[in-house]
Amino acid sequence: MKTYNVHEAKTHLLQLVDLLASREQIIIARNGKPVAELVVSKAKNNIEFGLGAGQYEWVSKIFDEIDPEIQEMFCGEDRDED
Repeated sequence: MKTYNVHEAKTHLLQLVDLLASREQIIIARNGKPVAELVVSKAKNNIEFGLGAGQYEWVSKIFDEIDPEIQEMFCGEDRDED
């Protein structure tokens, strides 16, 4: 675990981020007293949009078989009248 004062942390932020990537633990101190800990984000970084595109066509087919009253709630009008 490495400790950096606030000024060092501001000056070397990019290097601290690199250290985090290598799983280093980093403490930020003010006047020698720990005030914060930098941690690796647990957020998923590789989000791909449209993963299910084309895989759920059955939803629209089922929707056509739904009660007309329910269709009207979703579509605003009875779809059979088109």
